Amino acid sequence: MNRAQTLALASIGLGLVVLGLKFGAWWVTGSLALYSDALESIVNVVAAATAFVALRVAARPADQEHPYGHHKAEYFSAVIEGALIIVAAVMILRDAAAAALAPRPVEMPLVGIAVNGLATVINAGWASLLLRRGRVWRSPALVADGRHVMADVVTSMGVLAGLGLVAVTGWLLLDPIIAALVAVNILWSGWGMVRDSVNGLMDQAASPEMLLQIRSLISEHGAGALEAHDVRTRHAGQATFIDFHLVVPGEMTVAESHGICDRLESAIEGALPGAVVTIHVEPGEHAKQRGVPVV
Repeated sequence: MNRAQTLALASIGLGLVVLGLKFGAWWVTGSLALYSDALESIVNVVAAATAFVALRVAARPADQEHPYGHHKAEYFSAVIEGALIIVAAVMILRDAAAAALAPRPVEMPLVGIAVNGLATVINAGWASLLLRRGRVWRSPALVADGRHVMADVVTSMGVLAGLGLVAVTGWLLLDPIIAALVAVNILWSGWGMVRDSVNGLMDQAASPEMLLQIRSLISEHGAGALEAHDVRTRHAGQATFIDFHLVVPGEMTVAESHGICDRLESAIEGALPGAVVTIHVEPGEHAKQRGVPVV
């Protein structure tokens, strides 16, 4: 089990702890807003489990049926998480509409605020860790899980503030209104996750900043070649596939051009963790005016 899988497994355990705290807060108070917050935590646990499975699949080495590896399994995890979030939001909106017609009193609001507040602090620390590690390790599944948990934190903070207002003002209609706002926030979060994951499944290119870095590395480490052109990139989970055409003098030997390719592959893969580089060598007459010049 690698470090990303270990973190995803720990996320399941911590999610269950937070889930217990939030349902306890709802049980004590009967607040629909706290119920909506607890319902999102159920999705957190299911999403963490999905991320763990996806990371296990993505870690499998390439095989005959999947020669490019299993990296895209992480994107399926993020799509499933986004779909679960949307389902939870619809359920909350339904309950909020019913409660708005017949508002219910909130019991022991201060106890509910204290218990939910503890769960929120735990979630905030964990979400920060997931986002940091997910970005460093280039794991879409961990980043999606971190974003989901952080969205839960924002939701919980709004719920706590609203519940405090209910306790102070006694305006019971605030409870379903807050729950509805929670649902809208969840929907927005779910849409963002699905959109990003679909982009990954559709072989979205690397960012302009990364592409600029790739071109700079080619120019810096491609001594002996004439130019490089048709630089293409695509993300697949933690991997970034990079391919381009390298133009060399027509009289250069295969061994010499191969040496340049080895040097470029080593430089790019060393600077960009997860990079997989493929280079097509061409003779000088294939040079293009808009290619990447080589120093």
